[in-house]
Amino acid sequence: MSTSTKGLEGVTAAQSALSFIDGEAGRLIYRGYDIHDLAAHSTFEEVAYLMGNGRLPTRSQLDEFRQTLAAHRRLPDGLMAVLRIFPRHATPMEALRTAVSASSMFDQDADTISLEASRQKATRLTAQLPTIIAAFERLRNGQEPIPPRDDLDHAANYLYMQTGRVPEPEDARALDVYYILLTDHEMNASTFAARVATGTLSDMVSAITSAIGTLKGPLHGGANRAAMEMLLEIGEPDQAESYVRQALAEKKRIMGFGHRVYKTEDPRTAVLRPLSKQLCERAGVSKWYEISKRIEDLMIREKGINANVDFYSASVLYVLGIPIDLFTPMFACSRMIGWTAHV
Repeated sequence: MSTSTKGLEGVTAAQSALSFIDGEAGRLIYRGYDIHDLAAHSTFEEVAYLMGNGRLPTRSQLDEFRQTLAAHRRLPDGLMAVLRIFPRHATPMEALRTAVSASSMFDQDADTISLEASRQKATRLTAQLPTIIAAFERLRNGQEPIPPRDDLDHAANYLYMQTGRVPEPEDARALDVYYILLTDHEMNASTFAARVATGTLSDMVSAITSAIGTLKGPLHGGANRAAMEMLLEIGEPDQAESYVRQALAEKKRIMGFGHRVYKTEDPRTAVLRPLSKQLCERAGVSKWYEISKRIEDLMIREKGINANVDFYSASVLYVLGIPIDLFTPMFACSRMIGWTAHV
């Protein structure tokens, strides 16, 4: 008698050396390196190189990789023209998905799927995604896009293109760490979607467009946005406990808590929690961290449920000045490394 299961839980879809989750111990490993070590000692560019090449770069390799990323940041004039015709009411994820799909029309080797061509496309997509997001953000607010700078790192360059100001080193490093933490997470929904597309011998851009469309779904990429909206609704630390208790009594879900894989604390939370505290205190808005901490303490005490990566990443991105509806595109900027490495 045949048996079947709902969904893909417990199904081995592929084997990968890119990332490994130890749910019992609460560990996340990229290419043999613990996420805590990478977040503490590496940059996003180093991790991007690691994921694509299987080893951390030497100084000369890192310099060359940074120069290559910088050289690909500018968008083709035709792609910028596409962004300019998007209606201002379009959502950022709609704009990102459509712009990435359109980018293949400005690539003479769009349908070439050789390893070398795919590596070049991966680098170009990684470099251009922040430019697309920042340009759309400015255009929808009636502002001209700011060209990328070659002398800024990946995270700092995004903040510069969004605001027109070179960010403080602490802010750039905070976004850099966020990017590192969200780089990959085994066979998640968007990565699986990208691999399905590639499995038909489709091209890199088609695979990434599929991944972005999957990430757009609120069950995958929207949790930190929902968490921040909850913090804004609560407003003050003293209101946190009553808000959560009422929500639980009404059987409402508290966003940013629980994980299907981790049986203990999400290892990324251990990095984001102190990062949120530092950023909020430095910006003079400690209440966002304080509200978050009170909610977390209550959820652990009353429900035995730990915060996941989405919970503290919400206040980190918000304090960095990133609009709430750009949270999921920021996720895509980071996960681009994992997507392209998998396909």
